[in-house]
This record gives sequence, structure tokens and C-alpha cells, in this order.
Amino acid sequence: MSETEEFPLVQFMRDGFDPVGELARIRNEHPVYPMEIPGGQTVYLVTRWEDVRAVLGDHERFSNDFAGVIGLGSNQEDPGGLGFRDPPEHTRLRRFLTPEFTMRRLRRLEPRIEAMVQEYLDRVEAKGAEGMPVDLMEEFCLPIPSLVVCELLGVPYEERADFVKISKDRFDFTGGPEASLQAINDAMTYLVDLVARERQNPGEGLLGQLLRDHGDELDDRTLASMADGLLTGGHDTSTSMLALGTLWLLRNPEQAAKVREVDGYIVDVVEELLRYMTVVQVAFPRFARDDLELHGVTIKKGEMVLCSLSGANRDPALGENMDEVRPGRETAGSHLAFGHGIHRCIGAPLAQMEMRIAFPALLRRFPTLRVAGEVPFRELAIVYGVKELPVAW
Repeated sequence: MSETEEFPLVQFMRDGFDPVGELARIRNEHPVYPMEIPGGQTVYLVTRWEDVRAVLGDHERFSNDFAGVIGLGSNQEDPGGLGFRDPPEHTRLRRFLTPEFTMRRLRRLEPRIEAMVQEYLDRVEAKGAEGMPVDLMEEFCLPIPSLVVCELLGVPYEERADFVKISKDRFDFTGGPEASLQAINDAMTYLVDLVARERQNPGEGLLGQLLRDHGDELDDRTLASMADGLLTGGHDTSTSMLALGTLWLLRNPEQAAKVREVDGYIVDVVEELLRYMTVVQVAFPRFARDDLELHGVTIKKGEMVLCSLSGANRDPALGENMDEVRPGRETAGSHLAFGHGIHRCIGAPLAQMEMRIAFPALLRRFPTLRVAGEVPFRELAIVYGVKELPVAW
């Protein structure tokens, strides 16, 4: 198989929890790896921790404006919310959101997240009472992140079941491209309507707060796009982390016991699992603003650079034995599971809070929890995860 055929996919592939070995070879031998993609265009894959961090942190030389590159037109139409915007528009919009994601603000959500987790653990327990394995993905890992986004945005209680379905459909690609596009449109239609209603009667959630504080600066479509970006960034990623983290803990019972029994240990476990799993395998693409050189490789203006987060987070330069989970380890720098620089995931503190609440609650409720069947992993994915997680106790 030629390099052109093989390597454009390697950054989306895994062997269980681990990136495929070929990615490590590329990291060792080719710091900046040119790949030809369909259409004859060249894309550059960056895999080392230091280089990935440098590219993600350099918005002066690298642009996120995907819409502008492919000619979609205005920023209003671009996909991905803040992730595909450059300053000054990115700076303006992120400034509105940043105060809502401080730990002080997020702590008001903590009791609600704890209540949601317990409610869905009750449902899991009821399902398991029938004596059959329970798919933890369907019954726990999928709904919790959707409901957390509901609580964050201020989705009315009576609409939350529908919102959970919209969220699930938004990330279900089994129906093909047309079904996926329809689900995305349905989500945006709902969010635009929700913003319009919030503008008339602002609630206590993030949308209501933004409209009270900045309603004259944000039109409905922009605010809905920002909400959709939070849904995109916070749903599938948290779902995958809940599932993969649970699977790893069940395969490592000594660590699971320590999470159950030692208060506060979960903080180190979550940080290390975030690095080790790196569910978002590749960062939003960057585009060279001008001709530039990286590790002796010339990248021309407009060419795409892909940063492998999963490759960077296993880089030996970050520390020893990075292919192992060692909670509390010291590393040469921070992991890149949430990205880096001005585009670092704004919802990172909320995601960390979800994990810190959910893992101990699950393991304490079901101390004999075990995997009860084959666990199918996603074969090729930007967001890595499992398709099902059958458990019993």
C-alpha cells in the first residue's frame, strides 16, 4: 500500500485504547509529515507534543477560518462555532462565554449534575434488575452530557427529553450524510427557536444570562451557533470519555477500588485518562496564513496542517512510559486533550466536573460492575470511542 493511500487515515485509527503503531513511527521519523489527499492537495500532519503545542498556540501564522478557505462566505455560515473562527470575531464571541465557564459559575451546576447522575444510575439499576446486561452507553454515557448541556443552556425541563434525542441524532452517523445533515439542521432550528424565546423571557441558564448582559451585541443566529458549538464540543466528547474511562477502570480493578475508596483520587485519574484516551484525536485544522517553514518543511500559504492530539499526548518528550496510565504523574507540560492556545476547549472545566462526579458515583453504586460482552470500538473517528458498553453486576 502506498503512503498516499495509507497515511491520511492513520491519525484517525486506534488499536484498542492506543494510537496505532504507525503514528508513533511517523512522530519519531517525520515531525512534519506531508500527505496527499484526494484532489491532489497536500496536508501536513504534526504529531510531536512540542510542535502541536506550537502550532495550536500560534494564531498569527495559522488560521482556523475553515469557512473562508473553502468559500462558505460569512462567519455566520461556518460550522463548529468558535473552533472555526479567527480573531477578532473569535475574541469577541469568546469574551462573552468565558465568564460563564469559571469554576465559581460552574459550581452552581454541580448539585444538578450529581442529581442527574444518580437519576440515571437508578435507571441503569432498574434495567439490570431484569438479569440482562445493560448497555451503559445508551443508558448512562449518552444522556448525561446532553442533560448537562440542557442545564447549562437553560433548556426547559419539559423539552429536555426531546433535546436529548436531538443531541443523540446530531452525533449518529449510521444513517449516512443526508441523515446527519438533517439532524444538524434540526438541532440548529431548535436552538434558534430557543434563543428567540429566551430573548423574550430570559431564563437562568447561559442563554438567558448572555441575552441579559449582551443581547444587543448578539443576534439570534450567532447565539444559536455558539450554543451549537457547545453541544458539538461537549456531547460526543464527554460521552466517549465516560465510556472509555469506565471501560479502562473495569479492566483495572485496583484503580477502580481506589477511586471508590479514596476521596479526591479521582482528580488525578481524570486528568491522566483525559491524556491517555485523547478522545478528540485531531484538532480543528489550521491553515498557513503565509508561506512558512516548520522543521525544514515548507508549508505554502493556504495549505492545511493537522495536529494529532493523540500522537502528541503519547510523545515520550512529555514524560516516561506515556503509553501507560499513571495517575498523578509529573510531565514536561500539560496534556493537549482540550487543545491549546486561544482555541483551547472553553468547556474543559465542565467536562472535568462531569467525569469527577460520574466515575466515583458509578463505581460506588455498582462495586461488582463488570464488562458483560464484546465492546466494539469505532474504527475511524475524529472523536474516538465505543459503540456499545455492555455491563452487568
